[in-house]
Amino acid sequence: MRTRLIAVALWAAASSAAVAGPVGSSPTESDAAAQRYAPLYESELDRARAFVDQMMDAGVVVPVPRDPGGGYTHEQHKRNYKAIYEGGQLYRITGEQQYADYVRDMLLAYADLYPTLDEHPARKNSQSSGRIFWQVLNDAMWMVHGIQGYEAIRDSLSETDRKNIDDNLFRKAAEFLSTGSAVTFSKIHNHATWATAGVGMTGYVLDDRELVDIALLGLDKSGETGFLRQSELLFSPDGYYTEGPYYQRFALKPFVVFAGVIEKNDPARKIFEHRDGILLKALRTTIQLTYDGYFFPFNDAIKDKSLQTDELYHGVAIAYRKTRDPGLLSIAQWQGRTVLTDDGNLVADDLAAGKAMPFPFKSLLLSDGPEGEQGAVAILREGDSTSGQALVAKNSSQGMGHGHFDKLSWQYYDNGNEIISDYGAARFLNIEAKDGGRYLSENESWAKQTIAHNTLVVDEKSHFDGEVKIADSIAPEQLYFSDAEGAQISSAVIEGAYPDTRFIRTLALFPVDGLSAPVALDIVRVQSDSPHQYDLPLHYQGHIMRVGFDTESHIAARPVLGTGNGYQHIWVDAVGKPQGQNGFVTTLLDGRFYTYRFVPQQGAETILAEIGANDPRFNLRREPIIIQRTRDAQNTTFVSLLESHGRYDGAAEQTVGSDSLIKSLSHESVNGSDIVIVEKLDGKQVVLVVSYDSDSEKKHSVKLGDQMLTWTGFAARIDLPAGKAKR
Repeated sequence: MRTRLIAVALWAAASSAAVAGPVGSSPTESDAAAQRYAPLYESELDRARAFVDQMMDAGVVVPVPRDPGGGYTHEQHKRNYKAIYEGGQLYRITGEQQYADYVRDMLLAYADLYPTLDEHPARKNSQSSGRIFWQVLNDAMWMVHGIQGYEAIRDSLSETDRKNIDDNLFRKAAEFLSTGSAVTFSKIHNHATWATAGVGMTGYVLDDRELVDIALLGLDKSGETGFLRQSELLFSPDGYYTEGPYYQRFALKPFVVFAGVIEKNDPARKIFEHRDGILLKALRTTIQLTYDGYFFPFNDAIKDKSLQTDELYHGVAIAYRKTRDPGLLSIAQWQGRTVLTDDGNLVADDLAAGKAMPFPFKSLLLSDGPEGEQGAVAILREGDSTSGQALVAKNSSQGMGHGHFDKLSWQYYDNGNEIISDYGAARFLNIEAKDGGRYLSENESWAKQTIAHNTLVVDEKSHFDGEVKIADSIAPEQLYFSDAEGAQISSAVIEGAYPDTRFIRTLALFPVDGLSAPVALDIVRVQSDSPHQYDLPLHYQGHIMRVGFDTESHIAARPVLGTGNGYQHIWVDAVGKPQGQNGFVTTLLDGRFYTYRFVPQQGAETILAEIGANDPRFNLRREPIIIQRTRDAQNTTFVSLLESHGRYDGAAEQTVGSDSLIKSLSHESVNGSDIVIVEKLDGKQVVLVVSYDSDSEKKHSVKLGDQMLTWTGFAARIDLPAGKAKR
């Protein structure tokens, strides 16, 4: 007896409240009319019905592929695979024959078209071409959706129609995605995840064990490639996906959907237990990699992606069925969506029953690499996940081809906003006017370059000199992580980003009495064999309110900062040479003030700048930058602090606390330890001490002024009364 896929859910009629009858059957229309669903599931049904009804009114439209992303044919084929999937689910749930007929007619049209297709006319030489779409990835996405819709109606078809669709569409598409696209299919990459999922799911529906085996184990069935190997190499033991949160979100759907199908058809594999439950762990990790629901924009990320995405609707529903974790219900509630499966129905029912609990967003360290030895991502949180603070240290690996040259960069969130920002990708996804929705040339010339990120740049060159192969072979080392109350700290080192230079970055998030929000402290310790120019950029959101130091402003004409490696895209607005305690810039964003304060170095300058130079097609966003620059330095330390304070209420025309509450920021290096002193206006001091000693039991002490500072281990926070740490 052939095995079955049963939509996205692991569908068992005996436990289903949505479907009557044996597996594979559909309810009668009278049965469906009597069924009552929880509000979330009911709204999903209404949404699907409205979309599919609209598509049916337009008739079956299957154009010959012509356009790149965003073009008419591209978007029509996307709408078609959504309609095939949702039409199939509507038939399965309601038993209304019109939906089965529509899906059948659509698939028959594709069965006529598909054998005639060759390489897509809008293909790009640097990427594998699809047949229906300009890149093979989109063909795989079509397959994952299409085969689910087909499975739902397949038993209702005549033998002739079933054979036609089996042989001329799905078998041919499976052949193209596997042996016909062997390079992509055999990668350890999200494109291959979608392809193996599509081929494997097709194998289960068509009862073709060969397709299932090559999907799971690779074309040679050795297990060195294929779906199972991808789950072993693309995720760290903590469930972090090597290409970053944006692609973790994207790859999650084929991982969890195909896993659900595997569990249904091959339960002995115990796929959700594979590698210590890595897929469910990855789902939770994906959610942790967000602030206010939006993903941290590492690497080639589009910054408008949130948990309100199809991949996460499926992921949350499947994970909830497996775990009954009430925190996942709160995520579904935030999403306001679910999926048309029994899993989605369960989510809706339990939400309606009041079983949701807050998802436990927390500070955590996520290792990178299949063995957890290729750096890490550190997330430091205070307060809730929508308006509290989140400091993210990106100490991870390169992230393959989608990676950026930004070792030890950081981002900061507060008050529901991205404050210290990452550019993400230079791309307008599926907007045809912008290179057909593809990555723009500025993705290479700006977004991937080191100066586009919040990390150290040496001699105006990007990390690893912009060479991906070198970058893939070298990862940072996470030296220390603590989420202890009083001072959450992350520290990491990178060696090899530059030939003779290593640098350590220590980031801390800690509360200070009298301040309304925690402060973020940044220590970048640079060591080199020879003198260099060091730039430390800060990309921020907001408008400058006050600059603490004098500047020479370029009013009539703005010079360009450099000639390559991203510097050619930076307009210089002003340059100053801060000294003493005047090294600060205060900005305003969304009614809150932020003061970026730093310890000026001897002879250093600070550059106030903006992105947008050498951009004749207006492809880059105009965003501001502060750059600390020191020349002819061998070993140096950058020390900076970000303080959130005050409030501006435009409606009430009221401003409160627009000035910093910090009097001074100072730094000392004593016996190899860094000592940073934060002094408030009332004279009280908070000291962060960093020994860089990995021995957690070792005691350290240094003397500053008349005060002996003692602590144990790598780093610590010490509170002092007024004036005690002065030298």
